[in-house]
Amino acid sequence: MWCYRGGSISTEPRINDRIRVPEVRLVGPSGEQVGIVPLAKALELAQEYDLDLVEVAASARPPVCKLMDYGKFKYESAMKAREARKNQAHTVIKEMKLRPKIDPHDYDTKKGHVVRFLKQGDKVKITIMFRGREQSRPELGYRLLQRLAEDVQDLGFVESNPKQDGRNMIMVLGPHKKKTEAMAEARQAQEARKAEAKANPGRSQNAADIDYDADAEVETDEVETDEVEAGEVKAEAPAEEHAEA
Repeated sequence: MWCYRGGSISTEPRINDRIRVPEVRLVGPSGEQVGIVPLAKALELAQEYDLDLVEVAASARPPVCKLMDYGKFKYESAMKAREARKNQAHTVIKEMKLRPKIDPHDYDTKKGHVVRFLKQGDKVKITIMFRGREQSRPELGYRLLQRLAEDVQDLGFVESNPKQDGRNMIMVLGPHKKKTEAMAEARQAQEARKAEAKANPGRSQNAADIDYDADAEVETDEVETDEVEAGEVKAEAPAEEHAEA
């Protein structure tokens, strides 16, 4: 009785002596069609050109094999995959929490975070938290969300209108700028800072050393901050620092 013992299935193409067919359809180093030849002849040509015989279409009959430098091929494929990941845009939803009676200074701070997120091409979920008797005044939260949407209308738009969700009121802002555009602009700005640092070696190069790497895109979906009413201890300071990091 046959039993599967596990283990990974290799996705690597078969090369050279690993190819187990009597004949192959051979493609030359420059892409020219050589035709159907015996496997022994194909391996002989591979040795003659100092290249590898690589099976590129195993399901064909006979299988299609190409003469190539397999090590170079794998390196170039890895570089292309890395570049594709670097340019890939990840949709991230940030979250900003406010209280309906937020004071002007805290509002400006929270608005600054929203502006930064929208400039980065991220969506922002705005949550107004009602406590106690504030729940009987939903219009306060609605007006606050409208005010915030108007203040950042140059950078984003209201993707989801304000709606009540239990004791909270939620609105989602979407960026005008696409994530890929924001990433490209960030890389250009980084290159400009590096060029400026090289032109002025006497200046601090801290800005030039901060490298924007799309492969290391932060996947934190939420930046939670909280507001307190006047007279309460402001315990949200660490969260503020985290949001600005």
